[in-house]
Amino acid sequence: MEVFDAIRTRRSIRKYKDKQVPWDNIVSIMQAGKYAPSAGNLQNWKFIVVKSDAKRKAIAKACIQQDWMETAPIHIIVVAEPEKAERYYGTRGARLYTIQGCAAAIQNMLISAHSLGLGACWIGAFDEDEIWRILNLPEEKSVQGIITIGYSDEHPEVPPKYRIEHMVFFEKWWGRLEPAKTHLGWWSVYNKRIVDESKKLAKKTGNKIKEHVKKKLKNK
Repeated sequence: MEVFDAIRTRRSIRKYKDKQVPWDNIVSIMQAGKYAPSAGNLQNWKFIVVKSDAKRKAIAKACIQQDWMETAPIHIIVVAEPEKAERYYGTRGARLYTIQGCAAAIQNMLISAHSLGLGACWIGAFDEDEIWRILNLPEEKSVQGIITIGYSDEHPEVPPKYRIEHMVFFEKWWGRLEPAKTHLGWWSVYNKRIVDESKKLAKKTGNKIKEHVKKKLKNK
């Protein structure tokens, strides 16, 4: 599967088949997470794989009673090590760079799972204290996200997305360029065509008005 196709067609899956995921696939998914960018290449994260029924049930309960999570045969908990980033980058490293790195790792894993024919979902709503207790985490660690993985048992529709021209500015907030000078794919081509057609119509209308005025003057 091409990278852009995997990004475009990935969906959040919340229904899974009763089918185990090969361990090789799980390793490949975590390898993808490992290659995510991180500040100073610290890679200050750890992945905890949970397969047991009891712990998956406990984790689902700690995730604001999201019982559907129990149907996913694999949970991967992404745990950050903010103290490592703080050592080099201070508070900004602990509170921002660490979160950014873990988010990049999670996204890599989601795309990798989809490319392998698996479904996955990024869970951000959970009781962190309860997850700490379930996984016996040290106090200085931070839970950044939980990924459910399994074979999808649903086909979610494509969610609505904003058009790219509604999301892009140039040079400054609300900065715009003339349509003919933009380089945003079909949007720029479409806008240029509309502008060109409008110019042609205006010119054609102007010529008709001139001809009409000439006729009027001749009749006088």
